[in-house]
Amino acid sequence: MKTLVDIDEALLKEAMALAKAPTKKETIQRALAEFIRGGHRRSLKAMAGSGVVDMTLSELRRARRHSGSGASRRARGGRVPSSR
Repeated sequence: MKTLVDIDEALLKEAMALAKAPTKKETIQRALAEFIRGGHRRSLKAMAGSGVVDMTLSELRRARRHSGSGASRRARGGRVPSSR
């Protein structure tokens, strides 16, 4: 999808340097992906102790190794459960 956006040049240059991304497009894609991951982390953190997720940390890690991360499911076009 093509979108015209006015982005602060200094911010974009700094982001490109930090990400070591060769293009503006890749920099923005990485930034969006990281923003989304951060949002998911915050949602999960907010649910801590709520009883919604009834797994230990080691069980969660084991499940991730067997099924792959949410990001990889999204990349394959799969559904990732919402944080509701």
